[in-house]
Amino acid sequence: MTTVGSPEIELLLNAILLLLMVVAAIGVIRLRNLFAVVLLSGVYSFLMATLMVALDAVDVGMTEAAVGAGMSVVLLLSVLGLTRTREAPTRRRPIVPLIISVVVGIALVHGTMDLPPFGDPNAPAQRHVAPEYLARAQVETGAPNVVTAVLASYRGYDTLGEVAVIFTGGIGVLVLLAGLGRYTGLRTRPPGAPDPGPEPKPVPLMEETVVLRVAVKLLLPLILVFAMYVQFHGDFGPGGGFQAGVAAATAIILYGLIFGIPAARRVAPMRVVLFMIPLGVLIFAGTGVASLLLGGNYLDYSVLSSVPRSGQHLGILVVEFGVFVTVSSTMLGIFYAFASRPPRDGPEPS
Repeated sequence: MTTVGSPEIELLLNAILLLLMVVAAIGVIRLRNLFAVVLLSGVYSFLMATLMVALDAVDVGMTEAAVGAGMSVVLLLSVLGLTRTREAPTRRRPIVPLIISVVVGIALVHGTMDLPPFGDPNAPAQRHVAPEYLARAQVETGAPNVVTAVLASYRGYDTLGEVAVIFTGGIGVLVLLAGLGRYTGLRTRPPGAPDPGPEPKPVPLMEETVVLRVAVKLLLPLILVFAMYVQFHGDFGPGGGFQAGVAAATAIILYGLIFGIPAARRVAPMRVVLFMIPLGVLIFAGTGVASLLLGGNYLDYSVLSSVPRSGQHLGILVVEFGVFVTVSSTMLGIFYAFASRPPRDGPEPS
């Protein structure tokens, strides 16, 4: 007789999730309706997040749900307002890309043959620094969530680099989409040149749908409260600044999709968003500078308080807030950049 937590039931659930992911992936490849493709991509990400949770990787699953099933879907839906909703027919058969994908897939599967068995406690990854982190994290940092302690404290250098990459990527997207001036309203013109007039009014997306307007009004407070919970409870449970930043940005983006971009910009002005993008990086890096000035090592939060454990906990909270600021503002900046572009004219492909 099998129980709910038995290995047989767990294996069956994992197999079902993997099968559904394969079906979703095939649907993404075969469908030409881009709206359906976006929704199926969100379903695929949600299934992946569920699989991560089933494998006890709750923090990774929450990140996948926030980014893949949440933020990515919302951004892609906003991009569909700038292009056609059906994929244009291809003139050539993608034989060469298909062959390359199959060869790479076979090589990856072959590479997994040398890996230790899944879940093996004696695997090198489980015997290196993991036991030390599990034994010391809560005692030294005061954070029961070992994942948060590792990301924000033990490998704070890596996390600072990741936040810097997010900052760089966001600024790069804004610059590539015709420059910062267009999206901040800081347009300049040579002396004597005629005034080009106001920016074109954004095309309304779903502003006339009453059901969506009511649903978003009900969901927005819940999303924002959940984002704050994930932010300030990330040291005790799954979550942190990254997941909270994505959730908060998703709430504002949903508001903009339903009630219009001008309404979203009144809630979160682009000038404020551009100020916040580097602010989070400065908060993270500045915490390390404060550690140096107080006589400790860079990103060693123990010196932030007379009690080393309290200093570690305080430093984790501060740097996680910096991650939240940069992630949420970068997501909003990218959305504003895409949403401010004029839609593409032309007939839909048959």
